[in-house]
Amino acid sequence: MDIEFLGTGAGMPSKQRNTSALVLDLTDENKENWLFDCGEATQHQLLHSAIKPKKITKIFITHLHGDHIFGLPGFLSSRAFLGGDDSVDLYGPAGLKEWLQHTYKVTGTYLPYKLNVHEVHEGLILETDEFKVYAKEVQHVIQSFGFRIEQKELPGTLLIDKAIEQGVPKGPMLQRLKDGFDVELENGQTVYSQDVTTDKKKGFVIAIIGDTSYCQASVELAQDADILIHEATFTNEYAAGAKEFGHSTIVEAATVAKEANAKNLIANHISARFMPGEMPAFLAEGTDVFEAISIADDFARFQWKHGQLIKLQKN
Repeated sequence: MDIEFLGTGAGMPSKQRNTSALVLDLTDENKENWLFDCGEATQHQLLHSAIKPKKITKIFITHLHGDHIFGLPGFLSSRAFLGGDDSVDLYGPAGLKEWLQHTYKVTGTYLPYKLNVHEVHEGLILETDEFKVYAKEVQHVIQSFGFRIEQKELPGTLLIDKAIEQGVPKGPMLQRLKDGFDVELENGQTVYSQDVTTDKKKGFVIAIIGDTSYCQASVELAQDADILIHEATFTNEYAAGAKEFGHSTIVEAATVAKEANAKNLIANHISARFMPGEMPAFLAEGTDVFEAISIADDFARFQWKHGQLIKLQKN
């Protein structure tokens, strides 16, 4: 699983950071890409990445502020011209469907594929063969959701020699055993998957939290997460303003990660007032509380592999 950030700024685009958008590249898990938030010019940001719009099949919107949704009508429209014929499932707060319908009606826009809009509630909002996704309302000036993505348990490793010793022929039966199913041989003997595979492996957990002040809901969403992606709009110097406008400081994001026992924190949604040269000091404020922090930049790509978060080199 890879994470690519398309926009990591707050409020409005700047020269260094576009507005909010990130993609979970789940190609290895289910051959899909999932988009979280879609700020202005997200489709333009995609042109500078290897992500194909047609592979984005699910979109999750944290809240209805413009820097998180103004790129959505354009992206959904352009996707149709780029080979995106499959349906899209869109998840977000109440009002999202009405806003899109009105936008497309006024502009005379037609989508040639099916758009399924799900206005979310707290709790389980999506379950697939590979994942469960939960939503929880966090603390912002308007309704705002955080999302928790849990990968289901993965099959253990097949002990091929052991399976063959029990009479399993090479071919589809071995795959079924690897996938966790028992098989019956021609002689009537049953070979049990648990006898010829290692223990199942725990899947990864990611919490993605958009705009919010520090709150207990964020801690609950991020509980024992492998990766927490949390807004960190300001430094402690601007803590009063952060709270007034429903945002978090880097220290508060780090506090959520620490209290949740998360393994890694990626700080996102950074105010344009902080220049690249100020990022080491910005980071240091957070690492005083929680050590395993990375700062998201536009086009930064992270990989979760063998239980480790790896920051990849930009193309």
